Amino acid sequence: MSKKTKKELFQRRRWRARKKISGTIDRPRMNIYKSLTNLYVQLIDDNAGHTLASVSTYDTKIGGSANVETGLKLGKLIAEKAKEAKISQVVFDKSGYKYHGVIKAVVQTARDEGLKI
Repeated sequence: MSKKTKKELFQRRRWRARKKISGTIDRPRMNIYKSLTNLYVQLIDDNAGHTLASVSTYDTKIGGSANVETGLKLGKLIAEKAKEAKISQVVFDKSGYKYHGVIKAVVQTARDEGLKI
């Protein structure tokens, strides 16, 4: 029996959650990806395989790095884009990350802006 690496354990957490979560046109999946320097949030319709809305730190309005303050801005922007696309409810996919810090900031702000998660 070999020892699992951090990356393998992360992938297992991610796949375990994705088995149960699927986005539809009425209730898309809100996916978060976090790199060392950037954050990406997408609303995805898994049935059609389309991204309905997305925001990232590459957007000129946000800039900055992957920190909590940036997460607050991203949460607000994704909620606004969801309203424009007439989306009121989403299924949250934390992508194997722990629900704290930046991830929590994005979700809490999106909830505060009226998005049902």
